[in-house]
Amino acid sequence: MATLGELTRQHMALDAGARAHLRRLVGSWAPMADLSFSDLLLFGRTDPAVPDAELVVLGQVRPATAQTLYVDDQIGRLIPIEQRPLIRQAFETGEVHEEEIELLTLGRRVRITAIPVLHDGDVLAVVSRESRQLEDRLPSELEWTYLDVFQRLSQMMADGTFPFPFEDAVSEESPRVGDGALVLEAGTRVTFSSPNAVSALHRAGYHGRIVDRRLEDLGFDGGLIESAYKLQVPILSELERGDNVTILTRILPLIADGTVTGALVLMRDVSDLRRRDRMLVSMDATIKEIHHRVKNNLQTVSSLLRIQGRRLESPEAKTAIDESVRRIQSIAIIHEMLAASGGDEVALTEVIQPITSMAESSLVSSDRPIRFRLVGEGPTLSASKASSLAVVITELLQNAIEHGFPPGTDGGAVTVELVNGPTELRVRVHDDGVGVHDDFDVATSGGLGLTIISTLISGELGGALKIKPATGPQRGTVAEVRVTIGDGPD
Repeated sequence: MATLGELTRQHMALDAGARAHLRRLVGSWAPMADLSFSDLLLFGRTDPAVPDAELVVLGQVRPATAQTLYVDDQIGRLIPIEQRPLIRQAFETGEVHEEEIELLTLGRRVRITAIPVLHDGDVLAVVSRESRQLEDRLPSELEWTYLDVFQRLSQMMADGTFPFPFEDAVSEESPRVGDGALVLEAGTRVTFSSPNAVSALHRAGYHGRIVDRRLEDLGFDGGLIESAYKLQVPILSELERGDNVTILTRILPLIADGTVTGALVLMRDVSDLRRRDRMLVSMDATIKEIHHRVKNNLQTVSSLLRIQGRRLESPEAKTAIDESVRRIQSIAIIHEMLAASGGDEVALTEVIQPITSMAESSLVSSDRPIRFRLVGEGPTLSASKASSLAVVITELLQNAIEHGFPPGTDGGAVTVELVNGPTELRVRVHDDGVGVHDDFDVATSGGLGLTIISTLISGELGGALKIKPATGPQRGTVAEVRVTIGDGPD
């Protein structure tokens, strides 16, 4: 099954920001399927300039609260747009459309809600909520409440405020609606509590009335909801009661016209998971937990810097913030890999792939596309060397993009070449851009990025850096880093 990135590259012409927006959406839209008791499909247009262009299914999520309509995966399917008139209307009007229709592919009547996905003022894609024909009965309080919250999140999607711009991918451990849900008003007063949320709070030691009580009265940290409302971002936290009870919570602010109107609090009892974690006393488990927490902390710092950057007016200050975020994220990549493996070494090749993706999403624009290529196999390095090299490669890629392909150029290609010897690693970053002068000198360049690179290479890696114009039939600039990686054969 093709990934979202592969499908958008194959069928749609999207810039890095649009692709990132869709990735955040499919990483955080599972609660919407649960709230609506419906399947959700994400549709893109293969050519927005052509009215009759085909639709492509970019994503799919099934509800955990109801039976799915689709046994087979729909991702990657191409569908004539005339078969989906509501999707076409949502693309053309930028408004939510709902109707009960006969869906030929399923051979039954289906209730469909077409929700435009707004990004930078344009309809980027359309989410289709698809459910069975409504039963001839009044919905229960739970159903009515869930559907109301779904409608509010749908409007946020149509307004461009969902998915949240600074939320990382939601983990598999994150609570779903079926695990337990509270609904809050614009303050912290609870207006609805699902039965599973009641059970979770009972296990946490609270046995009183829940509805009409403030979240702080139930044992929650009042600062969490205040932060979620003020920053208008989701907050993931844990409510602990002794050594035996841990409730994982995710607070999602509900926003309308730029104002927080309430929140959805999802709750999951992860006591057994945390009890198992505490039983893992081996060094491997300890190291993984440390790296996981370091990665989360680094991502939190990145999110806070991005929030701060939005409030700045000075272009120089915004650029400095963006560069700092990329440096922090390059280190976070190492800790994420170490957290996954549990060891203290990482393969350099696996580090470079996400670094180039990060550079592409944050620095490359559609008017000057840049292709990235990795050549060669890198060694397995210690965490300290890998972290330093990650920052060095991030800086070199940033320099290649910014200085090799300045505004007004047509873009080009950047190649990262790894030459792995017995005792030495060479990393070459070659761009086919405008190139540097023949007399370019790293020592006198004065740039902050090159200063960071030189300091890391000479101090942390014990290596050397050369930057020179490309020779022969090539053009552009070649930056080469030499690092000692071993003592050689005995």
